[in-house]
Amino acid sequence: MQPVLTIDLSTGAVGEFVIPVEWERHFLGGASLAARMLYDHLTPELDPLSPEAPLLFLNGPLSGTSGPVTGRFVVCALSPATGLWGESNCGGFWAPELRKAGYDGVWITGRSDQPVYIWIHDGEVALRSAKDHWGLDTYTTQEKIAAELNAGKPSIACIGPAGEAQIPMALILCDHGRVAGRTGMGAVMGAKNLKAVAVKGTQPIPLHDPQTYTAIRSAANRALRQDTLSQSVREMGSAAASDYFDYLGSMPKRGFTRGLMEGVEVISGATIAETILVGITACHACVIACGRVVALEDGKKRKGPEYETLVGFGPILWLLDAAVATRMGELCDRYGMDAISASNTISFAITLFELGIITLADTGGLALAWGDAAVVEELVHLMGKNQGFGSQLAQGARALGRRYGSEERAVQVNGLEVANHDPRGLSGMALVYATSPRGACHNQSDYFMVEIGSADDALGMQYFSRQEGAAKAANVAIHQDWRTIFNALVVCFFGNVPPQTIVDLINPACGLDWTIQDMLLAGERAWNLKRAINNRLGLTRANDKLPQPLLEPLPDGGAAGFVVDFDAMLDAYYTARSWDPQSGYPTRDKLISLDLGWVADDLWPQT
Repeated sequence: MQPVLTIDLSTGAVGEFVIPVEWERHFLGGASLAARMLYDHLTPELDPLSPEAPLLFLNGPLSGTSGPVTGRFVVCALSPATGLWGESNCGGFWAPELRKAGYDGVWITGRSDQPVYIWIHDGEVALRSAKDHWGLDTYTTQEKIAAELNAGKPSIACIGPAGEAQIPMALILCDHGRVAGRTGMGAVMGAKNLKAVAVKGTQPIPLHDPQTYTAIRSAANRALRQDTLSQSVREMGSAAASDYFDYLGSMPKRGFTRGLMEGVEVISGATIAETILVGITACHACVIACGRVVALEDGKKRKGPEYETLVGFGPILWLLDAAVATRMGELCDRYGMDAISASNTISFAITLFELGIITLADTGGLALAWGDAAVVEELVHLMGKNQGFGSQLAQGARALGRRYGSEERAVQVNGLEVANHDPRGLSGMALVYATSPRGACHNQSDYFMVEIGSADDALGMQYFSRQEGAAKAANVAIHQDWRTIFNALVVCFFGNVPPQTIVDLINPACGLDWTIQDMLLAGERAWNLKRAINNRLGLTRANDKLPQPLLEPLPDGGAAGFVVDFDAMLDAYYTARSWDPQSGYPTRDKLISLDLGWVADDLWPQT
């Protein structure tokens, strides 16, 4: 890999960090390598919004190589939302531009006295004033900085007002609404007075054996273009399977309390394609092109909603209007605020208002009700501006619950709001949410895809029924390891690329001679390293749990009456992982077997 650019915003000092070869071979890149790089820095005493807190943008060895779905990067730090490992993944064109500029990452510390942005262009680095850009939304920020640079088409990762206000659900956005959305990485940028990181490069992207790699990636892209899942997502976006998720009882509704909603079929990728879709967008060199371009009643073209936004600002809030979801998603993007967390927290607020726990005196006179799009829009504005009742919502569902004595009702895990795949419909997601290193998360493992038939024999996985319990725990662990490799390379989950093909791409790209088992071992190593980071930050087995609403049966729908046997599933998962059942730590023997002996000495000091 190329060097990682280091920048201290307090002093303006610029340098380079050369990644040790052993780290590359053990962790590849992306989020896995970021965990190794940040391990010593993420301590219990660290304030995630302090100048000392590191913020790491990092590519993987496949980023920008024109391989299948490889136009991505990660952003990692101590999360201000959870107080745990923070990791977010983003597409677009930023990763390829950074690699072509001569770097594989940007490691930022310190805090600028004044708002700034970073400009990286073919090895040249400059800090520029962002005083005139502070307060602007994310799209306007990109336009203004691009015009100011006058350097072709740079890719600009930036924050909006939510990041400037350092709210815990603040995101980082680049290009056509591609976001590093979860765990509050935008707040970390805002705390550093950093408005944006703009990149542009013209240099070749390094590969160990480019000739072999090019032949394999070309064949892989041709196969991916013909893949049924690829074609479905290209035609209908990430909401392609929304109808099926609804049928299975996995599409949450009305604050995760209902299984049925009359007319919910309009909340689907098919409906968008048939009504408001006017175009598609793709990340760098992607043959799938999942991005939606839609036109609403004003005729303006804008980013269309992905599944999470469509459901979050749809059935979760008892709304059935794709145009509303589109507008709310755009508002969240412009303010720089995670749509999953925002919609989940608003639904929780409505629940508490319905119960009389939150009153008109708390909301500033806003009557919160299911299905009221106008009130939802007002709340999004208040959250993005960090004003009034919105300043309470902007802290997230866990904080809102604590404020009103109802934390157990908040649909979140470890401070991160649950994504829109209900484990009562697809039970494997119970373990995914409870054990994810970054809180409730569907992008550490999209196990719901396995539940509907995507189990891969080559990974040693089996197929279990969608509401099976403890028997599938080992399966979930394997899938988490597999997706950890995706987040290390860094590649998109929508790429239905066979495991052997992934290995065949890794080897010429990195100069390795791996097998599928070697790849899974690297995934398991990184998963356990992130777990160890969280253990040092205070996480124990007691944190591995589901919120109370997900342990109550739904009254209707495809998952009516079912509740996961979570305790049995978690016991089986700990056995599969070789984690200590009392502390929740990986055992010393497990860490040593993964070449993490130095971590074992930290978690299990010898006496």
